[in-house]
Amino acid sequence: MKVGVVGCGQFAGSFARLWNLHPEVDEVWVTDLIPERAEELAAKNGFAGTMASYEAMLDSDLDALALMTQRWTHAPLASQALRAGKHVYSAVPMATSIDEVTAIIDAVNDTGLTYMMGETHYYYPVAMWARQAQAEGKFGRLFYAEGDYIHDMDHGFYAAYQYSGGERWKETASYPPMLYPTHAIGGVLAAWNTHAVSVSALGSVDDRGDGVFDKEVSMFGNDFSNMTSLIETSDNGMIRTNEFRRVGMAGQMNESQFRWFGTEGVLEQSMLGSRYVTRTDTVELTEDFRTKAPEVGEALDIDPALLESFESGNAPVQDRSRLPKEYDGVRNGHLGSHHFLADDFVRAVVAGKQPPVNAWKAARINLPGIVAWDSARQGGERLPVPDFGDCPLEIVDTSTPVR
Repeated sequence: MKVGVVGCGQFAGSFARLWNLHPEVDEVWVTDLIPERAEELAAKNGFAGTMASYEAMLDSDLDALALMTQRWTHAPLASQALRAGKHVYSAVPMATSIDEVTAIIDAVNDTGLTYMMGETHYYYPVAMWARQAQAEGKFGRLFYAEGDYIHDMDHGFYAAYQYSGGERWKETASYPPMLYPTHAIGGVLAAWNTHAVSVSALGSVDDRGDGVFDKEVSMFGNDFSNMTSLIETSDNGMIRTNEFRRVGMAGQMNESQFRWFGTEGVLEQSMLGSRYVTRTDTVELTEDFRTKAPEVGEALDIDPALLESFESGNAPVQDRSRLPKEYDGVRNGHLGSHHFLADDFVRAVVAGKQPPVNAWKAARINLPGIVAWDSARQGGERLPVPDFGDCPLEIVDTSTPVR
């Protein structure tokens, strides 16, 4: 297969390199609104080349497009690509409105093409352990969970928005926290097979006074920097999520924190450690979830504040036996998730099937946040969350080695 990467920002290179190494990928092409960025990335990594625009990629013989553009552009580009006959890998989030989610699901249904949302937390060590624990009945009946994405603006987000947004970066740096719900909700739903029925959310108005999260500046009309939601699930459970962008927490701490409560056991990952607890026992899991960086690969040309997310290798709980041997010793990212995500997409496209985080799964991860954003603007009004059901198409088996 041939892959086109749309957008050559700070995260695109990591995945483009992995696809270029994959035994089922023949060529990787890149494009960017700033041509020099695409040319530099392609030359540095030996990719097949660059294309002049997204539209040129749509008109090409590329099999799949990977969307690494600004957050609010993912959905329109994805729908357009699917309708043009291209498989789609989308960075998070999937969409910013219910209508956009609907359009993507309709396009996948109509075309049968592969759509994947690259949710890193689906393969975070804690989520992988929790998914297996749930399959083995270690939780009993899950009835409550918490998912936090605590990423202070001072820990890399200023630099990231400035890199992508240019002179008018403050207009986009105010992106509503609940419209970026996929880490907090996606981590929880990676282990709990449920979906949202309703949600209520509140937001804390920002008071930094630096022009970010300022309604008069924000293209989203947003002044909430910290937001909290309470979600009602379809199986009589509850999920609480936090999306915080102003918080006094050291950058090296776990920015994503989770807790699953079941009738027979509890799993928690906090700032300082991880453990599974039952009525009679406590199992320490901190070291099982800790990723270690391989001492190989060259440094990435990104802001040092973001480098940590790319340097991780894999944790003991992450079984690498299913991955291509070409990925052995290659720099990973986001707590060991990048290798799994890159492989998932290729496997699904080659097999003509859907990946684990398909359009229907992505909708269940994104929609609670989209509706929560509406709820917060209505003072916490409890609002219904639509559901598109389970994926009706066949999902690829990723449990066996590629070759």
